[in-house]
Amino acid sequence: MRLERGRRASLALTLNFVAFAFALSAVTTSYWCEGTRKVAKPFCTGPPVNKKEWYCIRFNSTNLNDSRLVQYIFETGEEKFLMRKFHTGIFFSCEEAADMNGFECREFSDIAPENERGVLWLCIVAETLYLTLLFAGGALMTLEQCPCFSVMNKLKLSAFAAMCTALSGLCGMVAHMMFTTIFQLAVATGPEDWRPKTWDYSWSYLLAWGSFGTCMGSAVTALNRYTKTIIEFKYKRRNIEKSLMIKQNMMEMNVPEQMWDMYLTTVPVDAEAPLELPVNGHKPSTGTAYEVEMGNVPEPQGEAYC
Repeated sequence: MRLERGRRASLALTLNFVAFAFALSAVTTSYWCEGTRKVAKPFCTGPPVNKKEWYCIRFNSTNLNDSRLVQYIFETGEEKFLMRKFHTGIFFSCEEAADMNGFECREFSDIAPENERGVLWLCIVAETLYLTLLFAGGALMTLEQCPCFSVMNKLKLSAFAAMCTALSGLCGMVAHMMFTTIFQLAVATGPEDWRPKTWDYSWSYLLAWGSFGTCMGSAVTALNRYTKTIIEFKYKRRNIEKSLMIKQNMMEMNVPEQMWDMYLTTVPVDAEAPLELPVNGHKPSTGTAYEVEMGNVPEPQGEAYC
């Protein structure tokens, strides 16, 4: 049973570390959502310098300094537009550069609607609380593994660790839902030079919800271990009190010592912590037979202790 409790503690600690790693990776990256934007191709005012300028719309004229010239564009329809990729996180939104080489990033707070930026800051605060409480729960679970603490102190640490981990999971769930709401509002009412044509959730978003799932699994495991240990202690205490009460009642009735010793051997006791009572001044060994002398007639007694 002790080995099983140790495995539960190790499982809760492992889940906590996995949840913290997932959450930290999700918050520090900008791949919560990704998609494409439809933008018009830029005009090219000179001969191609490199192969990256294939997307340019060129003038149908050689005199580029004459502003009175009409600009003729051979490309029509969808050919005049580019599909630029972008990805967005809690802190930054990055879009593919005009030359299709690299990404240009700006703060997501500049993209979010002005009347909803307070919700964005609440989302950031909730994510910070999520990471802080999750780390605190993992630290308490680590301290619980230290052999220098007593059993009661370990139980207290386990209870506090389960509480911190459960609260962190709730904060993380609220933060993830807030970001989803803010991003959808930004898509609908955000700046024209940012609104995407197509978008979907990306791997950072999946990591964030995976972190929430493992966090709640760690909290449930730690809480289950705490409650199971408390129930075991109460069960053992109740059995011991019952055995002592029977002994006290037998002594008050002036029953010979051999009689109540024989009776107590039939009381079921927890298999993990057997209660061995002395018989005639000697402590019997578990599972052995002994004899009780009553009226000079030896009577075999083969009751084994539970």
